[in-house]
Amino acid sequence: MKKYFQLGDVFYYFVRVFKKPNPNDPTSFNLRMMHGINRISIVMFLFCLIVMIVRAFTR
Repeated sequence: MKKYFQLGDVFYYFVRVFKKPNPNDPTSFNLRMMHGINRISIVMFLFCLIVMIVRAFTR
């Protein structure tokens, strides 16, 4: 049961998405756009989560 609640892979993905890409690693345009959209959605999610927490504590 403990194995199913490990979040290490999830947090590693966040670090990997925001890390500077390796110039020696070949990437396609589609892959770069996918990571860019993922960055935007992660930032928007965290911003909304912070807003919701602040609103919950100020009511």
